[in-house]
Amino acid sequence: MNIAKSGYRVFSANSSAACTELAKKITERLGVELGKSVVFQESNRETRVDVKESVRGQTIFIIQTIPRDVNTAIMELLVMAYALKTSCAKNIIGVIPYFPYSKQCKMRKRGSIVCKLLASMLAKAGLTHIITMDLHQKEIQGFFSFPVDNLRASPFLIQYIQEEIPNYRNAIIVAKSPAAAKRAQSYAERLRLGLAVIHGEAQCSESDMADGRHSPPSVRNTTGHTGLELPSGKQQAPFPGIELPIMMAKEKPPITVVGDVGGRIAIIVDDIIDDVGDFVAAAEILKERGAYKIYIMATHGLLSADAPRLIEESAIDEVVVTNTVPHEVQKLQCPKIKTVDVSMILAEAIRRIHNGESMAYLFRNITVDD
Repeated sequence: MNIAKSGYRVFSANSSAACTELAKKITERLGVELGKSVVFQESNRETRVDVKESVRGQTIFIIQTIPRDVNTAIMELLVMAYALKTSCAKNIIGVIPYFPYSKQCKMRKRGSIVCKLLASMLAKAGLTHIITMDLHQKEIQGFFSFPVDNLRASPFLIQYIQEEIPNYRNAIIVAKSPAAAKRAQSYAERLRLGLAVIHGEAQCSESDMADGRHSPPSVRNTTGHTGLELPSGKQQAPFPGIELPIMMAKEKPPITVVGDVGGRIAIIVDDIIDDVGDFVAAAEILKERGAYKIYIMATHGLLSADAPRLIEESAIDEVVVTNTVPHEVQKLQCPKIKTVDVSMILAEAIRRIHNGESMAYLFRNITVDD
């Protein structure tokens, strides 16, 4: 394709060579060249972007994969988007396979919804549309004032299960917590396999504080509400005739596996694998219950800190992730980590958006719960 007549350009906003691999694969599939630009960090760690070709009147796609230095990657994306906006680009579309800060999408105590802040920053910088994959919560799309295409990696991971896991018909899909049960159920139904759910106090559910308060609130006494506490620590007299009911504290049951995994291949599915402690603990429980092989399937392989070492030393047989996040260093440290390429669906999304074609084909057979 002649990029001078194609009407669009594809740029990479990464300053790291390892992070441009996905961008190169996408442009190879599209048959276009990667746009000419320079993204670098100055000696004082400020981000600088120089666009080396005209983008006036063009539709621009910025591919940004997120390495370990998340905040630098965000600044690279913001600065490049603003540079393209001030260079009179017609449309600026961000291709962000893993959307950062997606776990900070709910209010917790006196914190903030950082994901909403990032969405506002991207709009202010000039983005008019984003393409992402497997948002941590689908409701995140409501934070944006422009269209969001939330693609799915499950077709690629399901294909891997069918083609690369011997005797996968003897497998069972496992949710490592009740919160992950919907995703696991979707995989189980598509593969015509059974479903198991791990539940108990060994699991730490992030939904426990999702409403911004302790659930239930901390209780100082068991005799009822006696008044409002002042900053000095003293109690204000209660309102006449008011006595609030006291909720019983939550108590998780002992660790249990709902479903029979004995003599089966256990496949744990999730959207993100970062701190692998929960996965390692789940693998040990499944081994104790008789599972003879354990696979982890996840879209985004962040694999931070000592994750490669912990996986290598654990009962996990294989961890399969997509290339939405660069993890070549982790693969060198742990041969159990395997990669599934999703550049095909990202390239097809870019092509369809540029040509004004429907995106429905990319979401065929996708349900609300997927």
